[in-house]
Amino acid sequence: MKILRGKTLLHLFLVLVIAVLTVTGCGASGAPTIPPVDTFVIPFEDFSNSGTGGLVTLAGGNQSNWDYAAFTVVYWGAILVTKLAVPVAAFRASFQHTPVQQDDGSWVWSYSVITGNATYTAELHAQFITEGVHWAMNISKEGEYEDFLWYYGECNLPATEGFWILKESPADPTDLVGINWSRNISAGTHAIRYTNIVPGGPENGGYIDTQYTKGVPYDHIWDMYNKSGDNHTYIEWSSTTGAGRVKDSKHFGDDNWHCWNSTRTNVTCP
Repeated sequence: MKILRGKTLLHLFLVLVIAVLTVTGCGASGAPTIPPVDTFVIPFEDFSNSGTGGLVTLAGGNQSNWDYAAFTVVYWGAILVTKLAVPVAAFRASFQHTPVQQDDGSWVWSYSVITGNATYTAELHAQFITEGVHWAMNISKEGEYEDFLWYYGECNLPATEGFWILKESPADPTDLVGINWSRNISAGTHAIRYTNIVPGGPENGGYIDTQYTKGVPYDHIWDMYNKSGDNHTYIEWSSTTGAGRVKDSKHFGDDNWHCWNSTRTNVTCP
C-alpha cells in the first residue's frame, strides 16, 4: 500500500513539473512567446504625446528647450521609421497570427502584411536554443524578392533580455541596426538601444538609447549619440506631466540642463 502511494505521488509530481516547465518556457500552444513590441520599436511618438495627451498649442511663451528636444526626437524617428517601415510592420502584425510547428520542432508564423500600399509575405521563425529562443524574419515581395532575411535575434526564455540585428534592405543586405533590449516585467520598466552597425559607415557606433524607469520626476531617459559629430543629446522627461529637460553641449554651448514645464515653456532647472 505504501509502495503504491509512493508511486502515485511520484507520478503526480512529474506531471506537475512538466506542466510548470511548459507554462514557463512556452506560449499556450507550445510555441515560444514573441517578445513585446517595445523590444523592437522605440516609441518616438510617446515624447510628443507626453503629459498633455498630444501636441500643445501655446498662446505665448518661450519653448525653445522643448522645441530642440522634440526636433531631435522627430528627426531621428523619421529616419528610422522610413528605413524600418517594412520590418516593423511585419513584426507588429506577427502578434495577430497563430504559429505552426514544423517537422524540426521550430515554429513559424506565416501571414501577409500591407504597408506603403504594397503587400508583403512574412514568415517569423522561432527555434528553441540553449536557455533561449532564436528568431528570424523572412520577408517576400512578389516579383521583387523572396525569403529575404530582414532581421534575426535571440532572447532568453523569460523574454527579459535579448537582441535583434536588422539588415538595410533586399537590395543592400548589409547590417544596418543592432537592437539590444531588456525589461523588468514585475517592475514594468524596460530599455532599448538602437546602434548603427553599418560596416565602415561614418555613423557606425552611433546610437539611440532609451529607458523607461518609472523614476521621479522623469521616467523616460534618452541618450542620442551622433557618431560623426561626436555629440550627445540627453533628454529626460515625464510621461505624466510632460515636463522635462535637455542637454546638448554643441547646441547650447554648455554642459547644463535646459528645462521646460508641463506647458512646454522654458523654466529654470531645479
